[in-house]
Amino acid sequence: SDGWADRYDVTDGYQQEAVGGITIKLQSPDVKWFDDYYLKLRPETNLRNPWFQEFWQHRFQCRLEGFAQENSKYNKTCNSSLTLRTHHVQDSKMGFVINAIYSMAYGLHNMQMSLCPGYAGLCDAMKPIDGRKLLDSLMKTNFTGVSGDMILFDENGDSPGRYEIMNFKEMGKDYFDYINVGSWDNGELKMDDEEVWSKKNNVIRSVCSEPCEKGQIKVIRKGEVSCCWTCTPCKENEYVFDEYTCKACHLGSWPTDDLTGCDLIPVQYLRWGDPEPIAAVVFACLGLLATLFVTVIFIIYRDTPVVKSSSRELCYIILAGICLGYLCTFCLIAKPKQIYCYLQRIGIGLSPAMSYSALVTKTNRIARILAGSKKKICTKKPRFMSACAQLVIAFILICIQLGIIVALFIMEPPDIMHDYPSIREVYLICNTTNLGVVTPLGYNGLLILSCTFYAFKTRNVPANFNEAKYIAFTMYTTCIIWLAFVPIYFGSNYKIITMCFSVSLSATVALGCMFVPKVYIILAKPERNVRSAFTTSTVVRMHVGDGKSSSAASRSSSLVNLWKRRGSSGETLRYKDRRLAQHKSEIECFTPKGSMGNGGRATMSSSNGKSVTWAQNEKSSRGQHLWQRLSVHINKKENPNQTAVIKPFPKSTESRGLAAAGKPDLEELVALTPPSPFRDSVDSGSTTPTSPVSESALCIPSSPKYDTLIIRDYTQSSSSL
Repeated sequence: SDGWADRYDVTDGYQQEAVGGITIKLQSPDVKWFDDYYLKLRPETNLRNPWFQEFWQHRFQCRLEGFAQENSKYNKTCNSSLTLRTHHVQDSKMGFVINAIYSMAYGLHNMQMSLCPGYAGLCDAMKPIDGRKLLDSLMKTNFTGVSGDMILFDENGDSPGRYEIMNFKEMGKDYFDYINVGSWDNGELKMDDEEVWSKKNNVIRSVCSEPCEKGQIKVIRKGEVSCCWTCTPCKENEYVFDEYTCKACHLGSWPTDDLTGCDLIPVQYLRWGDPEPIAAVVFACLGLLATLFVTVIFIIYRDTPVVKSSSRELCYIILAGICLGYLCTFCLIAKPKQIYCYLQRIGIGLSPAMSYSALVTKTNRIARILAGSKKKICTKKPRFMSACAQLVIAFILICIQLGIIVALFIMEPPDIMHDYPSIREVYLICNTTNLGVVTPLGYNGLLILSCTFYAFKTRNVPANFNEAKYIAFTMYTTCIIWLAFVPIYFGSNYKIITMCFSVSLSATVALGCMFVPKVYIILAKPERNVRSAFTTSTVVRMHVGDGKSSSAASRSSSLVNLWKRRGSSGETLRYKDRRLAQHKSEIECFTPKGSMGNGGRATMSSSNGKSVTWAQNEKSSRGQHLWQRLSVHINKKENPNQTAVIKPFPKSTESRGLAAAGKPDLEELVALTPPSPFRDSVDSGSTTPTSPVSESALCIPSSPKYDTLIIRDYTQSSSSL
């Protein structure tokens, strides 16, 4: 087809494929005189052509102002500098157009000469023009064309064929052009054989499709012959099954280099020599050494006040949980095996449960003690305050987590599996599902929230209970760690490393915030490791009354007197109930002169309670001030005049004898132990319910003279929570 001819737009982008191509074009040299005429045309001078103004505006995309054919859609105005010479290339078929016009003119002229001889213009014989006669006249026309060639027509109306044969060649680097290598004129072919070859030593190959390269298959388009195809490469994970088919490799395998089959992808897992595992293991080892050091210190100094005041049994559980948390790192990083998968689930779920169960028990205990201490009347000792009860509560909370872990073992038995983050990666991991992770962590989260709640609730306890502040700080930091852990764990591919550092960081926070201050006191500040640093507060509450209610008494709140008493062990507190009225009673407190700012006397108005509680600071033989907490409970209504003198038990034999002589019958004395934040004493040898920091006695009827009642010596140290 002569449609390709020497057009560059056909080969644009396909030059390499078109190199060596043979094309043909109609023989039509440029018409020089037409260019001379055409390039001089302007809208101002070419007024005879009514379409020239429209052509000019379209050619330059501008508007001719003041002309009849002005086109308002163009914004730019045409100026006088515009010329048709800009980017002008004469159409290759311009000569044929001119020759066609000449043919029509010569045909009409010959027809007029034949039908209207000697007549200028159209005669009646040509009105109207007969098309058959005009065609006969055209077929007989012959003249010399614009290119100098003879123009004539055969019996079919075709002019002699004249074609130029072109060869598309590579003339240089990235430069291609059409070269005339022959011609066809009136059935005669002329060729320049030397110019036909694309390369001097190679013959031009003419094939429909080249053979496909490695990794490609043949795709035959619908409706085309089988010898013509398009080469298409296989996808990334496919290999060449045959020359027409690509096949995908199975999951866990990848095509070979020659794309003839598939090989297994090497399985990856965390190795001890990788940077991330090294950092996690070093962190865990340092944590283990620190935990063992703290444990040894607590065992060696187990009988010192700082250890005893920390609920040492619960501390051992917390330390065991911290140690187990650090050990989890080694199970997580080790090459996955079934036994390690079991240990991972146990360690990750159990280590936080051990630590936070003990912390929940401790903080709950503090909260219940503080709640009891706020009551106006201490009528009942809080339950489950002993060390044994605290251990039982902690173990119950831990066993719940164990039950969850065992249930998950039954539902989802641990095993190893292959994980595929992408089609080219294979990791060996334990088959822990989201349920297996979320359920134990959810229970641990519940413990953390409970412990945080109690820690926040008890954050402002007295100074001797300042361990609650350390617990609160521990829980706040732990909450931040776990809140950051959840999105990182479920949103990244580094789940194992994330788990290692999260568990180790939680253990480190608990170890650093709760145990480092105690170890510091034990080793660096032994002078603070004494009983007086862990006793109760010097604040004392007194509440007395006859137990009867009246309208006036019910409207008035009980009067609470707070005072401090400093003196020697021989000082005596004497309480005298002067007279109990029906709705009012008064108790006076007598102390040695100078011991109180108000002459040693304190007076309390009546209320509907029946107990008196106070504390006194005594100076021990070592020169330390020891506070005693005492309470008096009126068990039943007695005579209006009651007097009781209560003083600390002296160390002298005389005082002991006096105490034995004046001790009342136990059936008449109903001792009431006030709520205490300290562990009950079960080995004091006393048959009366006791507490290491409380003394209890009843005011009993007495004769007009004062009797002395000595209850018990203050012999045991108190302990903080």
